[in-house]
Amino acid sequence: MTSESVSSEFAAAAPPTDPRKQVVEALMRLAENRRWEDIELSDIANEAGVPLAKLRGLFPSKLAMLGGLTRIVDDAVLAESSDELAAEPVRERLFDLVMRRLDALAPYKAGLRRIAPVIRRDPLTMAALNRGAVNSWRYMLASAGIATEDALGGLRVQGAVLLMARVSEVWLEDDEPEMSRTMARLDRELRTAGKIMSRVEDVHRLTAPLRGLARAICSGRRPHVRRRERSDESLRRPGEDFAPAI
Repeated sequence: MTSESVSSEFAAAAPPTDPRKQVVEALMRLAENRRWEDIELSDIANEAGVPLAKLRGLFPSKLAMLGGLTRIVDDAVLAESSDELAAEPVRERLFDLVMRRLDALAPYKAGLRRIAPVIRRDPLTMAALNRGAVNSWRYMLASAGIATEDALGGLRVQGAVLLMARVSEVWLEDDEPEMSRTMARLDRELRTAGKIMSRVEDVHRLTAPLRGLARAICSGRRPHVRRRERSDESLRRPGEDFAPAI
């Protein structure tokens, strides 16, 4: 078998490149050496090796490409999910989740380091990215067996988003192989989050009777008030039988 036939067979067996991932990685490569505002859509198309028309079909904006990065990381973390930590405390499961996300983000760290300061100065962009992060962490927490759909689920998800953001600030500047600064920050944030959630859950339990009473009041029917029927014989005209109007 010739080398050409071997290479052609290998190419045929290789999995097809995901064009969305191809574009996201092109953006992150450009971000390593360029300012965010200097990166044009045409630059991304050229770097990714796709026509501009195809790029438009994949992503409507650079911000959407950052959302695509979140999806890539989600897929990587969820693919590695297992039940090994199912019996561990919530704190340990969250620690594992955050560290696995940071591992998945590591190839894009140089680009993110330059993008993050620009994003933080734009409240509208931050709000848009927060919506994507909420969707992401809903699945992250579910993969760790942490409730997200009960009365406090939304608070847990948003809390996890904020925790990840605060830890990422340190991680972006932490170049130590052991990531000791990052893990120390994560440990502090988890302790703080645990105290807050414990208090919130206590308040939620204590106010349960009041919420039940409020629901009962709100769902109760208003008392039916009968109109008083006029049956005074004096209202009867001569020669008429009295009957209330319909």
